[in-house]
Order: sequence, then structure tokens, then C-alpha cells
Amino acid sequence: MQDLRVTILQSNLHWENIEANLKMFAEKIFFIKEKTDLIVLPEMFSTGFSMNNKALAEKMNGRTFEWMKKMAKEKNCVVAGSVIIEERKKYYNRLIWMLPDGKFKTYDKRHLFRYANEQNFYTAGNKKLIVELNGWKICPMICYDLRFPVWIRNRLTPNPFPKGKGGYDVLLFVTNWPERRSHPWKTLLMARAMENQCYVFGVNRIGNDGNNIYHSGDSAAINFKGEIISKIKPHEESIETIVLSKHELDDWRKTFPAWMDADKFNLTP
Repeated sequence: MQDLRVTILQSNLHWENIEANLKMFAEKIFFIKEKTDLIVLPEMFSTGFSMNNKALAEKMNGRTFEWMKKMAKEKNCVVAGSVIIEERKKYYNRLIWMLPDGKFKTYDKRHLFRYANEQNFYTAGNKKLIVELNGWKICPMICYDLRFPVWIRNRLTPNPFPKGKGGYDVLLFVTNWPERRSHPWKTLLMARAMENQCYVFGVNRIGNDGNNIYHSGDSAAINFKGEIISKIKPHEESIETIVLSKHELDDWRKTFPAWMDADKFNLTP
């Protein structure tokens, strides 16, 4: 099984300015010279975490969608991040998983952030997404989902890993997570990695948003033992590519098979 190369972009955002954000991220992506399989952008990367849904929402064939197609094709890799989408008169905080050939998959944020009244502006999703990339299974989530381990639970079955429905190797969070809650952010990322015996990525923004809420970033890649394997520093605009080893992941699951003792359950929407 080949290694997986994941590039995370920690950046400030232009508040509610789609054109400026797409231009900025295009420039950043252009300067990624090393080979990568996946580029990950923050939550609502084209607007910031805004409740101004009617003014900012795009269709699935809108300019941000087309921009992601272009970036994925040019870099010959997957590009992922969440966008404000309008569909059948409903609004979604939707992660788009864009492949180089223009095919795509989506995940609508399941847990809407009640503290910011997100549930009053957006419709919650009810389907988990697990995608395959170069033999790896990846489960993308959005921000507040991080706090809900039942929804996230990895379901592994023996040889080869993961075989069962719901099993994955990488858990991915795109976020706008404020600095004032940085302690739970960092703690929960490590917890999700250890309990699910997988790699975890948290890709966050930096800077003040339009509500004067400051974000310190604290983006990270964490291995299956809960150890940080990235070098990105808080408060700084950064781009980093992290190489993941499937061999090391499988060895750990065989050596420490806690997944075999996990409680079985069915999640009812």
C-alpha cells in the first residue's frame, strides 16, 4: 500500500469575499511544488464562517465549485473544503471532495453549531461520507462534528483494514474554530485519533472574522497513537505536506487491537 501525501493550508480568510478568497488560495496552491494526493482547505474557505447564507450561497455549478475543479485538475490531486451551497431552497455547509477528473462527492455538516445559531440558517446533513484515495479510506467531517464521537465512530473488521462498512484510515476535519476554545480543539483531535485508531487532520483558519472572533489555527496532523506529526505553528499562515504510512497504521492496529473490543451499535437519525 503506497503512502498518502496530504497538504493542509492554514490561512486567514477575507470576510464574505468569495473572489478575494479564491484568488488568494489559487496563489497558495500554485506554490505547492511537491507532489501531493490531497489538498485540504478550511471550513467555508471562500467566505468565512458566515450566517449570511442567502447573499453568499452558490449552486453546485457555481464559481467556487468550478474553481475547485480547476485546482484539482491543475495539481492532479483531490481538493477538499466546505462551501455555502443552496439547493432546492435549502442552505448547506457542504464539504466538496473534488477529484482531478471533475468527479466529486459531498458531505453536509451533520452537527450545526448551536452556539452561533447555525441551525437557524443551514440544514443538517444525515449521511456520513467515506471516500477512497489510493487505497486509503478517508472520512471528512466539518468543525463541530469533532465533539460527537458516536457519529464519527470507526468500524473496523479484520484483514485487510478497514474492511467493514464505516471503516476508515483517515479522519479529516475542516474548521473555523476560535482560539478561545483551542484547548478542546487540540484535546478532541487527539482523542478522536486514539479512540478510532486512525490518522486525524484538523485544518483551521487564522485571524479575526467579520464578528471579531479570533482564530489561532492550531491546525494539526495526528497519528493513530495521538501523537502530533505536523509542524504547523499557531497564528501563522502555513502550508505543509504530511506523508502517512499505511504500513505503520496497520501494524499498530494489529499490535494494539482495541478496535476488536469496541461496542457495537446502530445510529438512528
